[in-house]
Amino acid sequence: MEYRSLGRTGMHVSPLCLGAMMFGAWGEPDHDASIKIIHRALDAGINFIDTADVYSQGESEVIVGKALSGGKRDDVILATKVHGQMGVPVDAAPGAGGDPNQQGNSRRWIFREVENSLRRLNTDYIDLYQIHRPDPDTSDEETLSALTDLQRQGKIRAFGSSTYPAWRIVEGQWTAQRLGLGRYVTEQPPYSILVRGIEADVLPVAEQYGLGVIPWSPLAGGWLSGKFRKASGTPDTNRAKRMPARYDMSLEVNQRKLDAADELATLAEEAGTTLVHLAIAFVLQHPAVTAPIIGPRTMDQLETQLGAVDLTVTPELLDRIDKIVPPGTNFNPVDAGYQPPSLTDPFKRRRRTA
Repeated sequence: MEYRSLGRTGMHVSPLCLGAMMFGAWGEPDHDASIKIIHRALDAGINFIDTADVYSQGESEVIVGKALSGGKRDDVILATKVHGQMGVPVDAAPGAGGDPNQQGNSRRWIFREVENSLRRLNTDYIDLYQIHRPDPDTSDEETLSALTDLQRQGKIRAFGSSTYPAWRIVEGQWTAQRLGLGRYVTEQPPYSILVRGIEADVLPVAEQYGLGVIPWSPLAGGWLSGKFRKASGTPDTNRAKRMPARYDMSLEVNQRKLDAADELATLAEEAGTTLVHLAIAFVLQHPAVTAPIIGPRTMDQLETQLGAVDLTVTPELLDRIDKIVPPGTNFNPVDAGYQPPSLTDPFKRRRRTA
């Protein structure tokens, strides 16, 4: 594989990153089966693995740690994330509650949880430690100073953000410069043919600051896998149960995604490729992107995604994609992965009356 610079970190990564969200109770509960997928990815030339503490409540990190034992760890750029609610049942729905101090971006929680991740991953250091989502209750100074201290201690090599809006990315860069702290060197946003909102601001900002960009869900959570068709109905999957607003086929915004997915499948067939390859190659084509994250649950899914790096997407094909899904378009707002309190809390948009 041709390796790419991960921002300005000096680390070089494969053009595909193996995402581990589906390893464990959220996807493949068989540890041995998941480890075989990881080993196959490594054999194929992937040297970049991304996980998070919250994936199956730490089980994903445990599986990745097992897979990298026996001398494989030093050959891999290993990334994980902190922020999500820990200490809750593995099948708990997002926002289901739990200890409010076992989540977020505070120094207290970051310092505690990095030790838990190191233990689960069975490693002495993390190459890329990412803040999984913004935390409106915690200042950038608090978070960046904690990450800078962990970097100086050698527990993490670099740190980044995930699913940050453009203004938060810029604010983080300014805060780091103003206070002489380490800065975010990567951003991990949602990006696919069906979720193109970041083209308007996040990707230009990432280029401006030299950030590595590691998009999650290039297959749009399965919408571009080829299995979503008009007659299929709402999928009966763990992901659909955890995030129903993204998959409820009765919603008009999801019907629009379904129409686009059908057109894209026809376009891929006419181009002599698969929808999976077209979707991943589209993300790879953007000049700001370092490595999209593929998240297979099965070995077959991995095999169908690996070949996307060899697909050449012509300007004519990109133009036809733009006609189906215009640049900067998100059909469904929840696909953006994060909505700020200024949108979700009505009291932040309304003057209070006596």
